[in-house]
Amino acid sequence: MKFKKILTFMIILIFFAFNFPVHGDDLEKSLEINAKSAILMDEYSGRILYSLNPYEKTSIASTTKIMTCLIALERGNIKDMVKISENAVRTEGSSIYLKKGEKVSLEDLLYGLMLRSGNDAAVAIAEHIGGTEKNFVDLMNRKSEELNLTNTHFSNPHGLEDENHFSNAYDLALITREAFKNEEFKKIVSAKTWKANREDNNYFCNKNKTLWDYEDGNGVKIGYTKKAGRCLVASSNRNGMQLIAVVLDDGNWFDDAYKLMSYGFENYYYCNIYDKNKIIDSIDVVDGDRKKINVSTKESLYYPIKKGEEKDIKIYVETDNKIYPPISKGARIGKITVYLDGEVISVNELVSKNTVRKLSFFEKIKMIFTG
Repeated sequence: MKFKKILTFMIILIFFAFNFPVHGDDLEKSLEINAKSAILMDEYSGRILYSLNPYEKTSIASTTKIMTCLIALERGNIKDMVKISENAVRTEGSSIYLKKGEKVSLEDLLYGLMLRSGNDAAVAIAEHIGGTEKNFVDLMNRKSEELNLTNTHFSNPHGLEDENHFSNAYDLALITREAFKNEEFKKIVSAKTWKANREDNNYFCNKNKTLWDYEDGNGVKIGYTKKAGRCLVASSNRNGMQLIAVVLDDGNWFDDAYKLMSYGFENYYYCNIYDKNKIIDSIDVVDGDRKKINVSTKESLYYPIKKGEEKDIKIYVETDNKIYPPISKGARIGKITVYLDGEVISVNELVSKNTVRKLSFFEKIKMIFTG
């Protein structure tokens, strides 16, 4: 029978004794930005650290290309050579000046896409990966469904205006969070410059000033159309904390993104709630070659919190009162659920640290007499 235990862990308070800002609350109250909508998200946990109309549907301009790059990396080979079509060359807007019939590596196209925001590169990539631009857009929308994006729809791979092409700050942060799981994506969006293997227009300088202006800035993409305004998805990593800031329709786009990320770094710190393989509980074993097994966490859990929030962390362990063998090491035994201020922030498996063999009839008789 399952039962729950409430564990109020003493989260190593020494960790919280240093480097906390004195005026964190004052900073939050004074955090004013010019964006129509915005969000600050911790990439590791997905926790929202700040938001302003985060679910409001809006045009997103070339921040679209984060999804384009992600799909291309998931489905393509960066060493593939792509033959450029007339359709790609004729694409309006920002360009890396592709030529019809030119052969360019997918890798060079992706750098042209993300650093120089080439709309022609976006179409060339889409045609290579999807066969047609339309098929590629279908892949983008399918990925949106997989990520459970509730207010996002793509009509093209570049972000030029279309009434059926939209997203919101929250969904863009989720797309970026997914993209950051890909090492090649991180490499591309953090590059300040790139030398493409082509004769002309082969030097790409990243339009995202975050890489130069903001300490520890490491991505990701700018965008602009008259309807969308100035849009920016920015990221940075400081002391192991990776933050994603999204500001949409913001005339002060870079400064506001920097303000959001600085707010996150100055007010939130990773709390090590538990480590991988930490022994959480012991369970009685019936008719096994050992009387108890140790139960441990399958993964580590770090979570960004403010000073004072550690008191609001509660951990519920759900296991059986007793267990019957055979039990293999690593077998799922129960689960551990972590709450912050009454909301679930993590559910993780608990597994056996031991292997337990079922005793034979004669071994059980022997134990009765020998204890």
